[in-house]
Order: sequence, then C-alpha cells, then structure tokens
Amino acid sequence: MTPADERLIAALEAEHAAIYGYGVLGPKLDGATAGLAHDADNAHRARRDALMVRLAGAGATPPPTGASYQLPFAVTDRAAALKLAVLLEERTAAQWRPALPATDGDLRKIVLDALVDCTTRAVAFRKAGGMTPLVPAFPGKTG
Repeated sequence: MTPADERLIAALEAEHAAIYGYGVLGPKLDGATAGLAHDADNAHRARRDALMVRLAGAGATPPPTGASYQLPFAVTDRAAALKLAVLLEERTAAQWRPALPATDGDLRKIVLDALVDCTTRAVAFRKAGGMTPLVPAFPGKTG
C-alpha cells in the first residue's frame, strides 16, 4: 500500500464519521441550516463513494462504515448541532490535509478540493452559528 493510499484510507474513515454525524445533527437544525447540513451530507457521501471506488481500483481494501461513532458531546439543540457540524468539517479536513504531500497530479487536485470544500463548509456553519473566527489560520491543521 502506498503512502497516498494510507492517507486516502484515513480520509475515507473521516468521511464515514462525518456522514454519521450529519445524520445525528440534522434534525436539530432549522430551514437554512438544515439545507447546509443536507448539502454537506451529500458532498461527504459523494466523496466517500469516489474514494471507495478509487481505493478498490488501486487494490486497497476500503474500510467499512462503522455501526456508530462516538460523538464529542450531546447534540440537543441548534447551537450544539452547528458546533458539531464545524467539528466534523474540521476533523475531515484534518485527514485530507496530510494527503497533499503524498499525492500529485489529478489525485492531488482531488485532495486539495476536498480540503477546500471542508473548510468552506466549516466557515458557513460558523457564520450560521455566530462563531468566530470564521476561518482558521491553517485549514486542516490540528494542534
């Protein structure tokens, strides 16, 4: 397995977790924010599906979706749902970012697009929740 495949598997696992999280937080949102969550869920599902095809085509075994995922806090209202949406996007971006140096060409563009998409969605959820700063200093970088 190549370093790129290892990074893509980590990104796939983050995509699985994000999809689960959106299923939990979606019912706590109102009209406009529910639309953001629906679009985010669709984007993560499309990215997950594409990753599974790519990894299988490269001879790697894509990890299956977990039955459930541990959430960092209870999602009891709109504010918690928006906070979780931001966290899901940040955590997913944090798995895409390390794939950049392990990839090149078209695959690197796919990885960069994923990082930008996650960051953009996190900004939209921060804005909807009145959170600051809207944009992290280094998207996808933890610590």
